[in-house]
Amino acid sequence: MAGAPDESGPGSAAGEQLQQQHVACQVFPERLAQGNPQQGFLSSFFTNNQKCQLMLLKTLQTNPYVKLLLDAMKHSGCAVNKERHFSCEDCDGNVSGGFDASTSQIVLCQNNIGSQAHMNRVVTHELIHAFDHCRAHVHWFTDVRHLACSEVRAANLSGDCSLVNEIFRLHFGLKQHHQTCVRDRAILSILAVRNISKEVAQKAVDEVFESCFNDHEPFGRIPHNKTYARYAHRDFQNRDRYYSNI
Repeated sequence: MAGAPDESGPGSAAGEQLQQQHVACQVFPERLAQGNPQQGFLSSFFTNNQKCQLMLLKTLQTNPYVKLLLDAMKHSGCAVNKERHFSCEDCDGNVSGGFDASTSQIVLCQNNIGSQAHMNRVVTHELIHAFDHCRAHVHWFTDVRHLACSEVRAANLSGDCSLVNEIFRLHFGLKQHHQTCVRDRAILSILAVRNISKEVAQKAVDEVFESCFNDHEPFGRIPHNKTYARYAHRDFQNRDRYYSNI
């Protein structure tokens, strides 16, 4: 996902870090072959793991994007359990996290997630993949268009392309900039996890972009910031109550 801009001002270094850390929120093909590493008893005492667990707990309890997605997952019959569906692990390279479709588990790269804001974005991004996995038959590894669609939705709805994040990347001021950011982020995400050419990735994104960009479930709108996400969560809860009373 995106790097956290909390502690440093705009500049090329912050922009580069944000770009590098973006390759982080993907569907994990590598972990599929390796299996699911188990966390040992002593791992909770290591600084990175403890920090990851604490930041994750705060995200699950307080972030409006995540709270809505958790409610939507439960409503769709895929209730999320912190201990079962999240795993803090060390990861290679600049990866920040990923969704392991083989175990329906979100991997959080404890050695690369450096702040609460970064954790918020990674968890939101990956929960969108998990939500898509729950509600549809997504062929993550056999149909690149399915992956492209979920990456478009994750970039569009997670806040990764918010104005603040784009300013820190030194990207702003273009017409239809949000759409451009979403498209670019989706392509980068695909290239990070698939051994295909940029042209093939671009073609897949182009083929699904209009329908997937306009699919705002479960938010019902593009949540450009936390205030929009809170409104979306309120509307989702009211919609849920309405249908439960019919």
